Amino acid sequence: MPAAAPSRPDVTYRTAGDRALLVEYGPPLPVDLGLNFFAHASARRLEENPVRGVLEVAPGLRSLLVHYDPETIRHDAVIAAMDQLHREIPEPGSLVLPSRRVKLPIAFDDSTSREAVERYQITTRPDAPNAVDGNNVDYLVRSNGLPNREALYSRILESQWWNAFTGFYPGLPSLLPLDPRSELVAPKYNPARSWTPEGAVAFGGPCLVIHPIESPGSYQLFGRTLPICDLVRRPRAHRADPILIHPGDRISFYRVEEAELIELRRQVFEGRYDYDIEPGRYAVADHLAVQADPAVAAEAAKRRADRVAAQELVKIP
Repeated sequence: MPAAAPSRPDVTYRTAGDRALLVEYGPPLPVDLGLNFFAHASARRLEENPVRGVLEVAPGLRSLLVHYDPETIRHDAVIAAMDQLHREIPEPGSLVLPSRRVKLPIAFDDSTSREAVERYQITTRPDAPNAVDGNNVDYLVRSNGLPNREALYSRILESQWWNAFTGFYPGLPSLLPLDPRSELVAPKYNPARSWTPEGAVAFGGPCLVIHPIESPGSYQLFGRTLPICDLVRRPRAHRADPILIHPGDRISFYRVEEAELIELRRQVFEGRYDYDIEPGRYAVADHLAVQADPAVAAEAAKRRADRVAAQELVKIP
């Protein structure tokens, strides 16, 4: 493991089979958006300055998976290329990353999410502590030390959510808040659900996710939004890309009632809806400035302490 340069994270290289290298940045905890920004910057630089034999890179929460052709480039040569690349990346405060702004409607505590919770109670675990009264919303409120549901909803609506990585299965974005005051944490289902509706919005660990397809799942459900994966390729849906949300996108939500969401979803399926997507870039200096604000830091610390205290009082699934 090479020593870190000033203001740079430590880097660990791990063999990932016979044709991939896993590059890890910094420690696994606490979750640090700065490490994710560095992973995205590394991926971007490698795309702009391709290395012969490197086929693809995929950013993770604090990592980069580098796929390469072993008949073209040796394992140690990939490491050497990554070492050189890391030295060339600008200081964190100078990073500017490609980042689109995507606005999505959300209906909180919708009937389809409730159906998923109720199915789970009937078929899997009737005594699940996170499924009291047939929803996960109230459990999220309690486990984060919030006074009521509206406080939870405000946290969701007030921040932009950075897509740290897309993974676990194709098209699933894992989002972190750019405003530290909106941080939320939730334990996962135990065991997992057998069914999650497409478009469901949920929390697990520190990440907010949007389910691109019907699937099993273990994150706590609290709402639903529009489809974010269009394998049918309907007119106007996501234009050329079947996956709506890209790594490094910034997502913001606006609140709608469920009836309005159903109508908007109908427009998507009929090819009449234009998603609200704004091309752009994100300066990491903006995030660092928010973090450095004493009032923001104090409020984020208080909310974090409230959350830790609350988690001592709730039953883990």
